[in-house]
Amino acid sequence: MWSLGKICYILLNNIHLRNFNGFTELGLTAAVVGGTPDQIMYLSENLYHYISHLQVALSGFIIAIGIAVIALALFGIRPGKGWALWIAFVAPVVAVVIALPLHYPYHFATLGHLGLIYLDAVILLIETILSYRAMKA
Repeated sequence: MWSLGKICYILLNNIHLRNFNGFTELGLTAAVVGGTPDQIMYLSENLYHYISHLQVALSGFIIAIGIAVIALALFGIRPGKGWALWIAFVAPVVAVVIALPLHYPYHFATLGHLGLIYLDAVILLIETILSYRAMKA
């Protein structure tokens, strides 16, 4: 449990450091978003703060889904509960299905920005298949 707490602490600190020092999300540049943090602040301080709050709030939801999937894996999938496997698979899939499409028309679908999501999707699929096979064995 200490390791999970430490991972969450590191992730939260990284998110806050990224938000308040780099402002733009990982893999996105000022050219992609249309301005530097200072330019966005000059344009509209309210917009700057709105973007900042969205990044922190969304990061919280992403971390919460990760914690839920880990808990389902430890306390549901390991004991062989089929429902836990499917919830652990479906919850992140729903999040990605909702969040991913809007990245493409606005040209935010850079490999640096979405690469880790693609990698997570592959890992999630492989782990779900392996867990399903192990439950059926």
